[in-house]
Amino acid sequence: MSPPPSPPPTPLSRFIGPRYWPVWLGLALIRVVMLLPFPAILGCGRAVGRLAYLVSRREKHIARVNISLCLPELGPAAREQLVRRHFEALGCAVFETGLVWWASDERLNRWVRLEGTEHLARALEAGKGAILLSAHFTCLEMGARALTMHTPTSIMYMVPRNPLIAELARRSRGRHAVRAIASDQVRDILRSLGQNLTVWYAPDQRYTEKMSAIVPFFGQPAATNIATSRLARISGARVLPYFPERLADGSGYVMRIGAPLEDFPSDDPVADALRFHALIEAHVRRSPEQYLWTYKRLKLPGPQGDVYR
Repeated sequence: MSPPPSPPPTPLSRFIGPRYWPVWLGLALIRVVMLLPFPAILGCGRAVGRLAYLVSRREKHIARVNISLCLPELGPAAREQLVRRHFEALGCAVFETGLVWWASDERLNRWVRLEGTEHLARALEAGKGAILLSAHFTCLEMGARALTMHTPTSIMYMVPRNPLIAELARRSRGRHAVRAIASDQVRDILRSLGQNLTVWYAPDQRYTEKMSAIVPFFGQPAATNIATSRLARISGARVLPYFPERLADGSGYVMRIGAPLEDFPSDDPVADALRFHALIEAHVRRSPEQYLWTYKRLKLPGPQGDVYR
């Protein structure tokens, strides 16, 4: 069963108005920085992140709240140092996105190491596809691209709010992935799995629609997408944890594919989601600055549910 054809690209001429000029300027800067050696690219990213730390009042507040709730064992000074390092990681992500969009496979292969490919190969032998269950770390775009360089992969994504960024991201994913699947297109996920493809899927962001539940995350109640269990049950696909990491020495990235989760899905999708959260938490503790702390992950429905006020 073939997936439906992708919609035609939106002409970039539609994005020449003044409202898009700052985006074009930023993209031009990213393209120039991409010409530098890899350590210099990351250095530029960290510098941009330090600048963002100085001016991003709202995002700093969100990160501070998240870290204080999720990592209460850290003292005030350690928490603030982690916030600073997180902004540096966010700055690196800006330029990494440029590499993901425009760099060749040959260039990226110099810095990307993919571990656990034997687990994925065995999972695909069943002929029912594989769900690579990931999370929103700052180098998640590089993690998704690494998979596409190894095996035919469909990528699940949230559509960016900025129309120009959304179009460029869609074009990039269309070049490298078998199919880029919007987060609400469940049928396209099942079609890809039915073709025995790998599907990159990061369902760890706040979710309050159908197939959601309140599931503890770092011991805090979090509105959570619990649809992974249903996707695995319907498709018969194996589910494998997949986490990216930017190496501390600046030499590149390691992307780890874990063994397929045993007894997954269970009869309890909330328990399945809690199990996934435990995997995320363990990886966060490896490189805490690389998790997306500037997102309101712990906001709950209702007027009393906003811990970020």
